Amino acid sequence: MNNITELTKKIIKFRDDREWSQFHTPKNLAISLSLEASEVLEHFQWKTDEEIIEYLKTHKEHVADELGDVLNYLLLLANKADIDIIQAAENKLKKNEKKYPVEKAKGSSKKYTEYQ
Repeated sequence: MNNITELTKKIIKFRDDREWSQFHTPKNLAISLSLEASEVLEHFQWKTDEEIIEYLKTHKEHVADELGDVLNYLLLLANKADIDIIQAAENKLKKNEKKYPVEKAKGSSKKYTEYQ
């Protein structure tokens, strides 16, 4: 299953089967999204780039679980806010294309405000 809409429906069914919708306010979902993203960061904290490469070989499933949690909360929040997350991502990409033109951004980690 690679369809965002179908995945969202499965997540909502899981939530609704447990009667958790009452707890899934935009605020609570945003907090949960942030907390889960922080749990992703824990896997990389204090590790060098080389250590991370090795770590991912043996802890890939743990990192995948955390990324799954992030995606699940993201989709729940987008659903609650009535935001088409695919359209939002496409719109943001268009905005970023303007902020980061290839001729200025290629190979650079500078923020767009530094291009003056």
